[in-house]
Amino acid sequence: MKNIRIGIIGLGAMGRSHVRNILEKKIPGLKLTAVTDVVATQAALFPKIKFFPTPQKMIASGTVDAVLIATPHFSHTTIGIAALKAGLHVMVEKPISVHKRDAQRLIAAHKKPKQVFAAMFNQRTDPYYIAIRKMVRDGTLGPIRRINWIITNWFRTDAYYASGSWRATWQGEGGGILLNQCPHNLDLFSWMFGQPQRVRAFCGFGRYHDIEVEDDVTAYMEYDDGTTASFVTTTGEAPGTNRLEVAAENGRLVMESDRLVFTRNVVPMSEFSRTSENGFAAPKITEKIIPLSGHGEQHVAILQNFVEAIREGKPLIAPAAEGLFSVELANAMLLSAFKNRTIDLPLDGRVYEKVLERKIATSSRSKKK
Repeated sequence: MKNIRIGIIGLGAMGRSHVRNILEKKIPGLKLTAVTDVVATQAALFPKIKFFPTPQKMIASGTVDAVLIATPHFSHTTIGIAALKAGLHVMVEKPISVHKRDAQRLIAAHKKPKQVFAAMFNQRTDPYYIAIRKMVRDGTLGPIRRINWIITNWFRTDAYYASGSWRATWQGEGGGILLNQCPHNLDLFSWMFGQPQRVRAFCGFGRYHDIEVEDDVTAYMEYDDGTTASFVTTTGEAPGTNRLEVAAENGRLVMESDRLVFTRNVVPMSEFSRTSENGFAAPKITEKIIPLSGHGEQHVAILQNFVEAIREGKPLIAPAAEGLFSVELANAMLLSAFKNRTIDLPLDGRVYEKVLERKIATSSRSKKK
């Protein structure tokens, strides 16, 4: 079967990384035939690959069967819609859009069943998260009571925020850590545990950096079944932490420092609570370290899956439509901080879109595009 011809749209850090992976033949069945970037001098980076001055010219050229969109966030929607309408297969970097309404517009443009539309949620290939999701879904943990995720190992310097004119403004990026670094974690959260029904969040806007968007977030979430969750993240804390703790009927699951440990109750929690005659007794437990290593093939695995979905019809690891959930969580957290109140989900995307438009219109820090 012939190779899938792909074009990379956007030659920033991620776009160049994808180009290298393809040129180094890490993704069998995928051939890079075109690149494009708003900066014309980027053409010199890959002189043997056809360069197009605009995404539109690449999309209409007939030289690609698929595109990978690795541009600043707002253009994911417009470029993605154009590529889908042209009949191309599409892979879009995270987040799939800046806000829920744009994500809905993008997803609605995907009308052809045989047209593959995927998102670059590469952390879904990590065996630790795969194992947690399986334990949640197969009933190993029993009903979940509480989820705590401290994910503060996203440290960024002031130089990082100064590295691109689109970074750290409402107009250019549409948000901060929730729209740039944490789409991965918000996607994993939803993928493993599902969407909560209520969100209350507190955000620090420029708490650690001279920026207008959020670089510090503490969120509390509730589910209708009584499960509660907390989510803490920042780009201003070093050394950072990545600790996920799940308290459930059958025990406690903790992921931290490349270890996944299940401390299991010999007798389920609620049963022990009812039957124990000693009010201060601790339940008997067994501790098991889940044998895992490495963090999967990440971007390469997602692209390989993309190729196999196109050529063989294999299910996608990360369908783009599921990217809506992480966008919705990010929007709900920001809206909660703006409004200083709890936000119910599903979120009304029109409300958040208007709030974001006002943020952009009144910004004193919007950079030149």
